[in-house]
Amino acid sequence: MHHLRRYLIAGLLIWLPLGVTVLVVRLLVGTMDQTLLLLPERFRPDALLGFHIPGLGLLLAVLVVLTTGILVANLFGRRLVALWERLLARIPLVRSIYMAVKQLAETMFSGGGQSFRKVLLIEYPRKGLWTLAFQTGTGVGEAQRKTGRDVVNVYVPTTPNPTSGFFLMVPREDVVELDMSVDDGLKMIISMGVVVPNGGTRG
Repeated sequence: MHHLRRYLIAGLLIWLPLGVTVLVVRLLVGTMDQTLLLLPERFRPDALLGFHIPGLGLLLAVLVVLTTGILVANLFGRRLVALWERLLARIPLVRSIYMAVKQLAETMFSGGGQSFRKVLLIEYPRKGLWTLAFQTGTGVGEAQRKTGRDVVNVYVPTTPNPTSGFFLMVPREDVVELDMSVDDGLKMIISMGVVVPNGGTRG
């Protein structure tokens, strides 16, 4: 029984990560394949080839994003974007959502941005209990001016699903910066603390 248990665990250590990885990749590819529905039915690869090839939707999405980037990188493209944004600015609800997402994207993808570059340790939900958090910003805003405190904007993810969580503004003196990379921090959160990195260079 001891040897049988050891062999079962050894097999699970191989197949469990592989199975989860395959399921996640299939989910992502399947979701991206939905972009093929944007094409007219007669021009879809399934109709032209007579069979389905997984991943063509992902290829189409990358091609559309790349083509859009090429078009808006010049002066004419920037003018079109400015015109488009002025039109959106006239729609109250759409304007708020669009501008918020745009600012988030610009902050996250800018080379000098501070979003999700540091893993922090903060006391949450009360003193004496510690949790991992990711720094999302340090800009001075109304909250800092009215509280008179130097606060850091942090995102506290939930486990094992880090896509949901809480936004907190924490005084800088209550924040402990860690040396672990963002990837290591995510591994620790997703594994519910089972995977504990020893520390290293931030990524």
